[in-house]
Amino acid sequence: METGEVAFEQIVKVGCGLDVHQAVIVATISKGQNDYQTREFEAYTSSLTELRDWCKSQGVTHVAMESTGVYWKPVFNILEEDFEIILVNARHVKNVPGHKTDKRDSRWISKLLLAGLLRGSFIPPRDIRELRDLVRYKKRQVEHVASEKNRLIRILEDANIKLSTVLTEVHGATGSKIINDIIDGKTNVDDLMKHIHGKVKANREDIRKALEGKLTAHHRFMLNIIRKSIEEKEGIIGELEQHIDRSTAQYAVEIDLLQTIDGVGKDSAISIISEIGVDMNQFPNEHHLSSWAGLSPGNNESAGKKKAQGQLRETAT
Repeated sequence: METGEVAFEQIVKVGCGLDVHQAVIVATISKGQNDYQTREFEAYTSSLTELRDWCKSQGVTHVAMESTGVYWKPVFNILEEDFEIILVNARHVKNVPGHKTDKRDSRWISKLLLAGLLRGSFIPPRDIRELRDLVRYKKRQVEHVASEKNRLIRILEDANIKLSTVLTEVHGATGSKIINDIIDGKTNVDDLMKHIHGKVKANREDIRKALEGKLTAHHRFMLNIIRKSIEEKEGIIGELEQHIDRSTAQYAVEIDLLQTIDGVGKDSAISIISEIGVDMNQFPNEHHLSSWAGLSPGNNESAGKKKAQGQLRETAT
């Protein structure tokens, strides 16, 4: 035993601690207090496969690493089928005293692993992780569409075409027909008024005035570009929805059950499953579940001073 080291009860027989970086992974395999070996691997798939094979040849059963950015994910994907992987929050791993190096970090992680002192984060199964990618990307596309629609309204306002003043929903059926005609060069007010149906509450004379703008070639070009952008993103959303429906077919029972909660529709139910999965045994109690879902704001206070305000977040894993 090295000077200054404290003996510990060994819980894991053979473990591997990883210090993960963008371009390199430092791995330390430990079989006991002073029985360890360290190697470095590049972050390429072939090198990660070599890391996996080395761990298997040494009888490794458990692998531990910090959740460093997104760099841990390809490592996890390659190792998850062969080992029990413990993904730990870097704040929960206190580094060994002394000069910090990658080799010392990986050895320290392996030591904590053997002693059973690491608390792993919940990592959803692969299909749930993939579903979460789809749901989050769809959410981004929906936000982009909303942003583009607002930008389109601003262009109309710049041309003094005040559809938002006389129509409750500018991008509804009536508004969309008028906008499409304007983009296509049909600016005659009488022709545009033909799209106004009886359910539109605004005064017809006010609508005529709202359509009498000063549209330039620049306005029409911008409106056309924005329309194309909206159509493209709506097409992507449609593809994502089809893929999400196929991916969630196996969770039909859980989706129906979640929809019995007031205010939870199908999209919300799918979003919930994509974030927390369907196996609640992963969470000791409701507090752990709330924390994982990012619904438990932190209150970091020291000596009466608040260091940071907790906020809702997306889980990174």
